[in-house]
Amino acid sequence: MPRMDFNKVYIMGLNFRFAVVSDPHIGLAHTIWDHPNRFHLVEVSIPALELILEHLNQQNIDFLLLPGDLTQHGERDNHAWLQKRLSQLPFPVYVVPGNHDVPNLLSNEHSIGLKDFPYYYHQLGYDNPDQLYYTTEILPGVQLIGLNSNQFDASGKQLGCLDEQQLVWLEQVLQESQDKLVLVMVHHNVVEHLPYQSRHPMGRRYMLDNAPALLKILKQAGVNLVFTGHLHVQDVAYHEGVYDITTGSLVSYPHPYRIFELRTDEQGQRWLQIESHRVTSVPGWENLPQKSRELMGDRSHPFMLKLLTTEPLNLPLADAEKLAPSLRYFWANIAAGDFLFDFPEFFPEARRYFEAFSAKSSDGEPALIDNHTTLLLK
Repeated sequence: MPRMDFNKVYIMGLNFRFAVVSDPHIGLAHTIWDHPNRFHLVEVSIPALELILEHLNQQNIDFLLLPGDLTQHGERDNHAWLQKRLSQLPFPVYVVPGNHDVPNLLSNEHSIGLKDFPYYYHQLGYDNPDQLYYTTEILPGVQLIGLNSNQFDASGKQLGCLDEQQLVWLEQVLQESQDKLVLVMVHHNVVEHLPYQSRHPMGRRYMLDNAPALLKILKQAGVNLVFTGHLHVQDVAYHEGVYDITTGSLVSYPHPYRIFELRTDEQGQRWLQIESHRVTSVPGWENLPQKSRELMGDRSHPFMLKLLTTEPLNLPLADAEKLAPSLRYFWANIAAGDFLFDFPEFFPEARRYFEAFSAKSSDGEPALIDNHTTLLLK
């Protein structure tokens, strides 16, 4: 009689629940600073996070993922506060750094340096404090890989990519995890969530510079699930077997977080159910989504002018000024996910461009999967 592999049997019966909170931009009161073009409300970061943690404590989750931008701008006090708070939770938490968490290669009077990050979060994935990426078996048969997408060039400019050493390490880890369900977490987007994102000057900075290299590795290993942040929108994107599930920022409209349930049916097929939730009120911000949506609208004009005057539209400023008022809530609607745009008053080229951001499938049908859906995993 052939011997049964316990690990494979367990994987066939995998069932677990977990949550994702992205881009919380934690800011203690004495560290908060404002910028006139900022779309997010760092002021609500801590009370909003506390509400979410209270809710998650009641949800019987197995673990929590935070895919980067944990702090306002890498401040030591903010990192220390968050690490302490997350270590008090009754379930495991895993994090990766975002560009705001390590804004400089070396530490200074304002923020920590890149290599400092694992020392703050050694209980939250980083068993090796000398390495900026990690892997851990979070449940029997489930392997989490946390990647670092923050690099710096010779001039000190921050880049969004994976270094070659990390890619080599990743291939080795995936080779050793062939019999497991693999979850990957990284801050920068791996699959395009917006039309032309990897080619547009305003969109590509949210993409991983070497996303094709990572996607090739993941596809070859049969990895289906990547969890990202950075873009501050609710979106589920798919490319050649890989789902990139990006979660909007806790501190910007619509203040979302997600709860997932992975279940395995009797035939061994795996399904991932996605539920999205929103923080609707914190002390002093009783109607939080409405206020943050209006803030985003109030500050949208320069952003929309830039979008209209750059490629592919390249409109003269005078023409852009005429269209910008109709786009007051454009980014807020994208951030919320599952929106269907209609701009019948725009000239044909502009109408096609902006309506392409609608939540539709390749055949033009509505595909409302950004907030609540169930994905069949190959």
